Amino acid sequence: MDRPDHEDNRITLAPGVSVSADDLQFAFSAGSGPGGQNVNRRSTRVTLRVDVNAIPLRDDARERLRKLAGPGRMAGDELLINDGRRRSQRDNKQSCIDRLASLVRIAVQPPTPRKPTKPSRGAKARRLEAKRQHGEKKQRRRQDDW
Repeated sequence: MDRPDHEDNRITLAPGVSVSADDLQFAFSAGSGPGGQNVNRRSTRVTLRVDVNAIPLRDDARERLRKLAGPGRMAGDELLINDGRRRSQRDNKQSCIDRLASLVRIAVQPPTPRKPTKPSRGAKARRLEAKRQHGEKKQRRRQDDW
C-alpha cells in the first residue's frame, strides 16, 4: 500500500481529501507483542485521535466514516485508532495514519445503489416444489386414529 503524502504539514488521506498534521493527536503507551523485555521499557503503542469534523468531507461521507469506524472507535466526534503490533513507534504511527486513510478512502466513495431483483421462474418453481414436498412429509407423519 502506498503511503499518504506529507506535503506542507498536510497529510493526504484520499484523492482530494487532506488534513493538517496538527489535527492528528498521537498518544504513546507501552505496547504488547514482540520485543521481549524491551517491550516493557518502550512506548511503542500508538493511539491516533482525530476530530471527524476536521476532515474535509461532505456530510454523507462523514456519516459513512462514523459508521465504518463503529461505536468502539468513536469517542464523541473523535475517531480513535490504536496500533501496537510492531516494535517501532514510527511504524505503528504510520500504520495508524494508513488505517485512517483507508477508512476515509472507503467513506468518500458513495455506496452503489441496490438494484431490485426478482426470483427467476425456475427459482419460484423450486421453492414451491420444496414447500409441497415438506407439506407432504408432515402430512405422512399425521396420525388419523385419534
